[in-house]
Amino acid sequence: GPVWSRVLFISVLILVFPAAEVPNIIYPFTSTCAVEGSTLTLPCSFTPLTSVTVWRKTIYLKIVRVVWCRNHQICNGETPTVYDSEIQRTSRFQYLGDMETVCTLQIRNIQSYDGGTFRFRMETNDTVGHFTNQTGVTVKVSDGVQMEISSSGNHSELRKGGAVTLRCSSHCATHRLEVTWFRDGHALPESGPALQLSPLTAEHSGNYTCRLKAKARTTSQPFSLKVEGLEGAFDLNVGTSRHGAAALGVSFNRRTKKELETVWRSEVRHGVVWKERRSLIDG
Repeated sequence: GPVWSRVLFISVLILVFPAAEVPNIIYPFTSTCAVEGSTLTLPCSFTPLTSVTVWRKTIYLKIVRVVWCRNHQICNGETPTVYDSEIQRTSRFQYLGDMETVCTLQIRNIQSYDGGTFRFRMETNDTVGHFTNQTGVTVKVSDGVQMEISSSGNHSELRKGGAVTLRCSSHCATHRLEVTWFRDGHALPESGPALQLSPLTAEHSGNYTCRLKAKARTTSQPFSLKVEGLEGAFDLNVGTSRHGAAALGVSFNRRTKKELETVWRSEVRHGVVWKERRSLIDG
């Protein structure tokens, strides 16, 4: 009756939000997976409430605390957190945000027990500004996925002096990985997911594999790389046939060693013996 109407009317007067201003937290994606041992970044942005009106009096708000928690709906009170702006600690969980608009969280060397749903919470100098987006980001951690190698170019046509980048990744993670690279079974010093080879030489030819650091079961299938030689100017300038001498000149540009050998054999079959002068030859 009348009493309840009066109570409702009073509650409306007590708290008034400015037009079109509401607290908000945005996660670009709500689920992802990561390979154990990798670095996972959870992008996040937020819009805090900046003021409220109580009995025609404006109260200005500011962020005083931000937290990330795992597997809790609100992250309030004494809930265990993976990051708390009020607590100084060394952790694999690094806050890449601020107290204004960015709330990105990074998890380094992620482990299988880190799986779960992560949520961000902001708190202001008045409880009316506290807010948690309960959707969160669900993270699945995989430890047995096989890595894959891809190439930046057509690896079947690589030439000496060129360049190529090999990338080690998995279907689960596109995040930063710490990997070990191998060529013909021998470990290489590089540890990042991208292996840059330049300038290419014959020594770069071989079978490449990669795996997560210290996790042999994640070793990729071999990726075969063959670097062809490149001739800048190969002159076969004097030829003598069985029927007499003749001055002949042939210049080969951008031919592989295999192609030059094919030409040589072809000319020999026609009864010509060549003398050669090389200005640049594959080593």
